[in-house]
Amino acid sequence: MEDSGAILCQISSLKDMLDQVNDEIEANIQITREIESEIVKCSEIETALALRESELTKTLYVSHFEINGFAIVTANSRASLNCLEKELCCARMKRYEMLRRINDKREGFTTLCLEFQRDIDIGKNDELRALLSEKDLLENEIHLLDKKNNALKNSMLAFVEEILEDLHKSNSALQVEIQTGNQENEKLLKDIDDLQKLFLSTVMADDDHW
Repeated sequence: MEDSGAILCQISSLKDMLDQVNDEIEANIQITREIESEIVKCSEIETALALRESELTKTLYVSHFEINGFAIVTANSRASLNCLEKELCCARMKRYEMLRRINDKREGFTTLCLEFQRDIDIGKNDELRALLSEKDLLENEIHLLDKKNNALKNSMLAFVEEILEDLHKSNSALQVEIQTGNQENEKLLKDIDDLQKLFLSTVMADDDHW
């Protein structure tokens, strides 16, 4: 009996140990399931992070491309700006040179005018007076020539008008003669027609007589 009790006690102890092992196995299985769930979640997070990384990489490439484009545009703009600055500098230099030449010519013209006025004032410009006198003579001659030209033009116009009037009168007389000739021609044709009719009636009368 003591052996049976010991065996039962040992079996009970082993059962308790087995239950404890089963509980630990169930706990480990539960932990394993939780770990697997966490692994799945981590995989999903890793996939999402990979997609995010891909999108960020694509965005980075696009940003690099845009930055390169902006850099090229900036370089071209700077080159254009430098070219415009050079052209503006050249234009300013040309403007300055042109103003300097204008001022030099203005000063030279002013000097010549002053010298010319001084020569006139001191009576040393006899050649100019002669030229002015000759100019007056030429203007008078031109005025006389213009008067003669106008008179000749008026005479020619009167002559042409007279010729045109004569031609008009001659044309009117010719039209009257043509009209008279046409009337006489019509009258002559009528007389010929009457003679033809008379001749035909005479011939027909002679035929009836025979």
